[in-house]
Amino acid sequence: MTRRPVHLAVEVRGAGAHPGAWRAPDSAATRLFSPAYHLLLAQLAHRGGLDVLFLPDSFVPPGDDPGLVRGALDAVAVAARVAPAAPRLGIVATATVTHTEPFHLSKAIATLDFVSSGFAGWQPDVSRTAAEADLFGRKAAADAGTLWREADEAVEVVTALWDSWEDDAEIRDVATGRFVDRDKLHPVGFRGEFFSVAGASITPRPPQGHPLVVLRADEPEALAVAARRADVVRISATHVGAAVAARTRIRDAVAAAGRDPDTVGVWLDVEVLVAPTAAQARERLATLDGYVRTLATVGTAPLRFAGTPAGLGDLVDHAVRSGAADGITLVPLALPGGLEQIVHHAVPHLVGRGLRPERPHGSTLRERLGLARPANVFEKGGVPA
Repeated sequence: MTRRPVHLAVEVRGAGAHPGAWRAPDSAATRLFSPAYHLLLAQLAHRGGLDVLFLPDSFVPPGDDPGLVRGALDAVAVAARVAPAAPRLGIVATATVTHTEPFHLSKAIATLDFVSSGFAGWQPDVSRTAAEADLFGRKAAADAGTLWREADEAVEVVTALWDSWEDDAEIRDVATGRFVDRDKLHPVGFRGEFFSVAGASITPRPPQGHPLVVLRADEPEALAVAARRADVVRISATHVGAAVAARTRIRDAVAAAGRDPDTVGVWLDVEVLVAPTAAQARERLATLDGYVRTLATVGTAPLRFAGTPAGLGDLVDHAVRSGAADGITLVPLALPGGLEQIVHHAVPHLVGRGLRPERPHGSTLRERLGLARPANVFEKGGVPA
């Protein structure tokens, strides 16, 4: 029986998801903020035929522990830099909405969709802490309910701005001297609890119509927004059984929001360390653990795998067959070596087992993931929902 290949993504976090990764002899700690490092990671993901490269971001100030990596680059800016070097690789950048205007986010993500030729996405997030609020000085930190109501509005405004130009608004009529048909530019006219936006975007509608919208569902308030707005929902779970339950909750919430659950992907995060043998993987993980002051600093991983490419294949197969996820987001514990192991050894194994296609298809990221291009809400006199 022919089986549908699983969607596969990778999230890259600094020197790796493990806090001790920057101390490893093969780390790129001296290059973390260089263009070459981010280009390397994107090109590796592209070479491996992965569907999506996730670039995380937040406004959380660095903590007091001098043993942790400090400093971060803007994810959207990094995405725009690496996208041309990794064609047909989906690039999804996190951008928080709590202290950022939807108009700016709409323009930035639309631009990324043009730069990537239709392979861009956006992972909205919220800023939860007083320390983050103090960086801006405009408003106090809020509770989760308020933050996610604001995020819900922000995503609604951003998508309406993407739709404020019809696809054929640019007519470039030399004879009449009209570059655009102004009848096909629509003021958003949004007024809500948090935002008021009157005009249209200054950026044409993105190649995908709407770049991919990805949301996490780790909080009940976030789940409610994801059910209404997300194309893909990311989950963390301590084991596959917990992931099955989480996916069921998400699909139920999507259906309750009036959407078809089969049109919303659920992708499971897995922190990974791949090595030729299981013993080598365990030894490598023990070495990384030894670099941190206490194991408490490492924290509790959502779902962690340390082993061989075949073992990772077993886990992916089990997760998909169990109904835990439609896709897997691999989060390497160490970079760049961890991503090299995934690309050179784990991905070929997944292809050999029929879990991944040899050559992913699709002229846009939405098409790659089997998602329809959204209709424009303003065409034929429509208004935003």
